[in-house]
Amino acid sequence: MRNSKNKIAVIGGGFSGLSSACYLAKAGYEVHVYERHDVFGGRGRHYTENGFVFDMGPSWYWMPDVFERFFNDFNRSVANYYHLIRLDPGYRVFFESDALDVSANIEQLYACFEAIEPGSAAHLKTFLAEAQYKYNVGVGSLVYKPGINISELLDPQLLSGIFKLDVFKSLSAHVRKFFKDPRLIQLLEFPVLFLGAKPQHTPALYSLMNYADLVLGTWYPQGGMLNIAKAMSALAQELGVHLHPKQDVKRIRVQNGLSQGILLDSGFVPFDAVISSADYEFTDRVLLGPENRQYSERYWKTRKMAPSSIIFYLGLNTKIPGVLHHNLFFDTAFNAHAESIYDTPEWPKAPLFYLSCTSKTDPGAAPEGHENCFILIPVAPGLDHTTPDIEFYFNLVCKRIAAKTGLDIRPHVVYRKNYLPLDFVKDYNAFKGNAYGLANTLMQTAHLKPALRHKRIKNMYFTGQLTVPGPGVPPALISGKLAAEQVMNFLN
Repeated sequence: MRNSKNKIAVIGGGFSGLSSACYLAKAGYEVHVYERHDVFGGRGRHYTENGFVFDMGPSWYWMPDVFERFFNDFNRSVANYYHLIRLDPGYRVFFESDALDVSANIEQLYACFEAIEPGSAAHLKTFLAEAQYKYNVGVGSLVYKPGINISELLDPQLLSGIFKLDVFKSLSAHVRKFFKDPRLIQLLEFPVLFLGAKPQHTPALYSLMNYADLVLGTWYPQGGMLNIAKAMSALAQELGVHLHPKQDVKRIRVQNGLSQGILLDSGFVPFDAVISSADYEFTDRVLLGPENRQYSERYWKTRKMAPSSIIFYLGLNTKIPGVLHHNLFFDTAFNAHAESIYDTPEWPKAPLFYLSCTSKTDPGAAPEGHENCFILIPVAPGLDHTTPDIEFYFNLVCKRIAAKTGLDIRPHVVYRKNYLPLDFVKDYNAFKGNAYGLANTLMQTAHLKPALRHKRIKNMYFTGQLTVPGPGVPPALISGKLAAEQVMNFLN
């Protein structure tokens, strides 16, 4: 029987840490969350400057069912905390010679595909039906598994549908079975650019992301992505969680195969179990120390990581014509950029990039008549030891925005902040400066990811984007739940 005085420490107040804290508090544990920054949300923080509001990290709200399921677990709903808007179009993709809007109306989307490639509407229906099956089975029978043992993969639904899940086929081959036009192929392959591998090396299972994108849709929590963290923080406090901002954990003390607690600047605090939602490699190497680390330096060096990013946060004194809330600039070679990330890591010469203007949807994100811009360039992880030519990239994206919209934004910039891979290291102790965690390759799926629980320290657990189920905000919510369940299994 669980001792009602069991105390749990959660290191890191990002989405996965807050998720773990909520589930543990609901079960009756005394839970303390320690966050090194002054606000909770981890990479989902935001900041304001001169009337501009910027989401610092995640900006796409996909898989709304996972968010709803999280709050439902506490007899609440998303609507109790923030207002969701479905974006229509969800986003705009700029190609070399034209642009494509991804409509929230599925019939309009079919018509769009058909206009580009005759016969592709019927192919898209089949493709999305298969993707829906993968989503239902993958999320229902795989994603909510802790990855502790290979026996989890013996789930009857997984076994019966193993070939329909396309685990052993690449996404690239799968997409090309249905479509020929390079624009449609790029549209369907783009989500995996952020999953950490080229489409040729990503299992076709991840076409489930196309179902999340094109059918479940792209949403926006009014007020910004930070409202998710605010909602989770509010829920945590309602459940009795103790939140400790500006508290940097220095060490996890271990003795006789058990974590004894954590060391802060103010001293040692004892706990009955510890969950770290801080960067897994940093926790393993620094917080646990060389004598207690779970994985070797060689192990981490051989992990395939998702990209890092160069980000520009811009405030403009005018509106940008011809762009939406979300915009993808695929007006240059997709493969060349992917190779610079995954094959021959180097600073890209002609990268694809993403432009977000939340002020298109949310008037409170910028002063009246102004625009806030978040421009992100995916780059290879591990380049944090060198410095990119940041002005080259700034001028490059500005010129390409001007080519598509007719507006050179440079004379209109009244606020600018650069964010580089080294900033991910500084702010989040991110391994190799990664922005999106561990790559979702076949050999880094489920039980082949770094484990949720320490193999030798019985009451030490991990959560977040470097463990199961993987990168992204919805997986972070699930990861937090899985880690909390492991703690409860140990203490009960």
